[in-house]
Amino acid sequence: MLVEYRTVAKETEITLIERKSKFIARIKNAYTQEEAEAFIEEVRKEHWNATHNVPAYILGMNQEVQKYSDDNEPSGTAGLPMLEVLKNHQVVNCVVVVTRYFGGTLLGRGGLIRAYSGAVREALQAAGIVRMVPAQEIAITVDYVHSGKIQNELLTQGVMLQDSEYLEHVTFHILAFPHEMDALRQMVQEFTANDFIWVEGEEVYRRITIGGEEP
Repeated sequence: MLVEYRTVAKETEITLIERKSKFIARIKNAYTQEEAEAFIEEVRKEHWNATHNVPAYILGMNQEVQKYSDDNEPSGTAGLPMLEVLKNHQVVNCVVVVTRYFGGTLLGRGGLIRAYSGAVREALQAAGIVRMVPAQEIAITVDYVHSGKIQNELLTQGVMLQDSEYLEHVTFHILAFPHEMDALRQMVQEFTANDFIWVEGEEVYRRITIGGEEP
């Protein structure tokens, strides 16, 4: 059974300048430790001449895997603050690396914590956060005489219509949330006088933007 979770919408990179030091935060989705570690290694190779490449990631619906490194920054000033930002935003299945190019001015513990955590916050804002909500794939097959009314009602109710097949009959492939299914089925029954075929497919995730429309 699928479980709802929050994660980043897309891979993103931002740059933050703090007292002449450059902090480059790159964030993306990751679903396994191998995937997260491969991304970290990719960033380290790209920025091989950077002063630090500090990683943090959280995997699993219940934050089962949490990992970070300070990459030789003073203990507790880099990786842990980054991880805490991810936890505070309740995002999982994502990895972030903040690359630092030293600008010649020491930032102190407080300055480092603000810079690393601030870079992750900006990266999250730029990437966007989405809710991954369990939904059901459904194929609804009706006669042509009913298809127009059914399609209009699906659109009116804001149901995600993935595809439509026009063969001997019309089949609408939709993605519905579990709480919508009973009402949808009742609507189709009423509009078609119970002359329809309803086939439920796989349970999949539907992306919902936090505070906005579905991307």
